[in-house]
Amino acid sequence: MYIVHIASECAPVIKAGGLGDVVYGLAREIEIRGHCVEIILPMYDCMRYDHIWGLHEAYRDLWVPWYGGAIHTSVFCGWVHGQLCFFIQPHSGDNFFNRGCYYGCNDDYMRFAFFSKAAMEFLHRSNKRPDIIHCHDWQTGLVPVMLFEMYKWHGMWNQRVCYTIHNFKHQGVAGADALWGTGLNNDAYYYNYDRLLDNFNPTAINFMKGGIVYANYINTVSPHHAWEARYENEGYGLGHTLNLHHYKFGGILNGIDYNTWNPEVDRYIPFHYGMENFEDKILNKKALRERLLLRDSDKPLIAYIGRLDQQKGVHLVHHGIYYALNRGAQFVMLGSATEPAINNWFWHEKNFLNNNPDVHLEIGFNEELAHLIYAGADMIIVPSNYEPCGLTQMIGLKYGTVPIVRGVGGLVNTVFDRDYDNYHTPEERNGYVFFQTDYKALESAIDRAIGLWEQYPDEFRQLALQGMKYDYSWNNPGETYLQVYETIRHK
Repeated sequence: MYIVHIASECAPVIKAGGLGDVVYGLAREIEIRGHCVEIILPMYDCMRYDHIWGLHEAYRDLWVPWYGGAIHTSVFCGWVHGQLCFFIQPHSGDNFFNRGCYYGCNDDYMRFAFFSKAAMEFLHRSNKRPDIIHCHDWQTGLVPVMLFEMYKWHGMWNQRVCYTIHNFKHQGVAGADALWGTGLNNDAYYYNYDRLLDNFNPTAINFMKGGIVYANYINTVSPHHAWEARYENEGYGLGHTLNLHHYKFGGILNGIDYNTWNPEVDRYIPFHYGMENFEDKILNKKALRERLLLRDSDKPLIAYIGRLDQQKGVHLVHHGIYYALNRGAQFVMLGSATEPAINNWFWHEKNFLNNNPDVHLEIGFNEELAHLIYAGADMIIVPSNYEPCGLTQMIGLKYGTVPIVRGVGGLVNTVFDRDYDNYHTPEERNGYVFFQTDYKALESAIDRAIGLWEQYPDEFRQLALQGMKYDYSWNNPGETYLQVYETIRHK
């Protein structure tokens, strides 16, 4: 098969969150299985050009229809760690991708409406006819709309679309100018509840809703989050639309790259280990303590790695720090805040705890340190308010770092409570799960984990080893996506 991904990110060249990791990891897995995979991306001025090999102009004079005229656009081509990528570079006063940022502009919906239009025009003009066009998140929600309302009448009648939603919270709510720009010039037709009309704003269209309505298959990034999106509030207003299109909607768990996240080969940790020499994990714990100037003592070490924001349950992260210290454990945090108030809050805590030999708060993100924390910690907390998939807990399991997670989204699909899980045998359980968002729920889970570590160290070791047995690589998701591709290409 020939598959083209259209996305706003691809790690490591463009990475703002998990979307970039998924686009690269899935593309790589499908290509390893013998299929042809290409990726179309915006050519941001601030992306990591040092991760692109052989960047060259592939299509010089692409004229992208835009409003009543056209924008002169170049398409560059290069390899990102073995994956063939095309980069859209418009030459216009709008400077859509020369902003020094990926997201956060007032006209983001127009930037990505243009990107989607340019990607489709590039496929059309260069005579590329993929079997599957795989789109991601709201930024590319208009791609299947344009394919089935415009481009199928210009030779692209046989292409099928898989649309993956990584985060329902951001949906691309826009005005009619996005329609006029891309050439979807029929307001009355598209401002219809069965098409693009936003479910709650009668004056707006919704890019993500368009993707759901027009794609051949839609998925989110874990089975439980798919259920949450339909039946709870995690669909952020799109639950009814998902119910209408339930026959083509599902959840496929993300994977992680075991070439990068694997304690047996990790180039960022001083001591490699696996299930056979699990005892060497403690050498990384010692190295982590030395690096962060923590006390070397017989205490469990609990970690948090991730963003500091409401989605990630920042109030529970904060509480977890002090509760762990009161329970005689050590705590290491690595995270960057998305809001100034949260950033100031944790800087205050960092200064307050600065001389405590059992805690280290690292505000910001450091890839090398993240690897060492995974390898050195005994437990890792993931207290998210919502979590479409979550990579942290899967990485923790691979490193024998027992996850303590809230029972939402993909966390439910990957972590099975040692004491209370009724669906897995004791030999299949791999961590601790709590469900409420209050302090007592988190405390109870931390208590159980620390209690096992202190009183039954052999059983704690066994729990960590059971977590390491799980395969959360791209192997299984890759197979599932291929089955989806095969199904929709024959419809």
